[in-house]
Amino acid sequence: MAADPTASSAAQVATRLTFVDRFLAVWILLAMAAGLGLGRLVPGLGDALAKVTVTGVSLPIALGLLVMMYPVLAKVRYDRLDTVTRDRRLLVPSLVLNWVLGPAVMFALAWLLLPDLPEYRSGLIIVGLARCIAMVIIWNDLACGDREAAAVLVALNSVFQVIAFSALGWFYLTVLPGWLGLERTDLEISVWEIARSVLIFLGVPLVAGFLTRRLGERARGRAWYETKLIPRIGPFALYGLLFTIVVLFALQGDAITSQPMDVTRIALPLLVYFAVMWAGSMALGKAVGLDYPRSTTLAFTAAGNNFELAIAVAIATFGASSGQALAGVVGPLIEVPVLIGLVHVALAARRHFPQPAPTTAGHAPTQEGSARV
Repeated sequence: MAADPTASSAAQVATRLTFVDRFLAVWILLAMAAGLGLGRLVPGLGDALAKVTVTGVSLPIALGLLVMMYPVLAKVRYDRLDTVTRDRRLLVPSLVLNWVLGPAVMFALAWLLLPDLPEYRSGLIIVGLARCIAMVIIWNDLACGDREAAAVLVALNSVFQVIAFSALGWFYLTVLPGWLGLERTDLEISVWEIARSVLIFLGVPLVAGFLTRRLGERARGRAWYETKLIPRIGPFALYGLLFTIVVLFALQGDAITSQPMDVTRIALPLLVYFAVMWAGSMALGKAVGLDYPRSTTLAFTAAGNNFELAIAVAIATFGASSGQALAGVVGPLIEVPVLIGLVHVALAARRHFPQPAPTTAGHAPTQEGSARV
């Protein structure tokens, strides 16, 4: 019986990973535990971390996000973006999944599973409106998704986030509940506040990554850039991710650990949401004929959410101690382990997808390296 070439390739990837890369899920879980422990054991730590903010987000979290995103965006081959923008099989489903189905699915789950908890319900609806522009880049890279496609879809999400977030918040919290005879909630958030968040958390690392590649290749050539510089800056994505997780969970460690039943209630619709959006998007990608890297990118960009924006909006509108803010904080508590698990599911499922042609695949030359952050 012939050996499965996909399984053989996966085994080769695994053997080339460093000790840190191979046990990434363990480090992420330890970072979550460390953050929760610090928030619980060190009085006033959360307040101290939250004192200085950038667009409503704690400065340490903002710095962690920038460090986390920069190396991955520096890996993007920007001269290949035109192959993504011409792919309507990818762009159209992504827009529909992110801005039509995603918010609607979260609205339905929030009302079905939290009908008696209006603050948590509103917080989850806000989470559903905040489409991912940050950590999705990490999950996509770990799952060997298409980096160039991820860059384009994240940019699209950013533009639509600025344009549509406030209008969708008004629709899902006020208009639609009114039509259905349900309780309504007012959401006041300016377009500028959303735009400022997008410009900082996506614009800064995107410009830095683009300039790094442009200037690096011009000065030393692409071979040097890919084989020398990228391996040096690449690990900082993992360091930024772990740092961000520790700080994020330290900020609300006490609230999370002191209200386990509330956290469980909030977690249930989130678990269903991630599973439905990711699996549905992956299946849709295969149905429309996308290869594995782009199907994976479609799935992770549709399933992930911008919890940084959701938390900032909840705090600005309802207050830092509100149920809406807690719902936003619980989001990454559930998203991080679930999506890291889905990375492994995606890698196991790639044998069932068409493989990209060498001339168009964003990762074909360095597939083994793309399994790492």
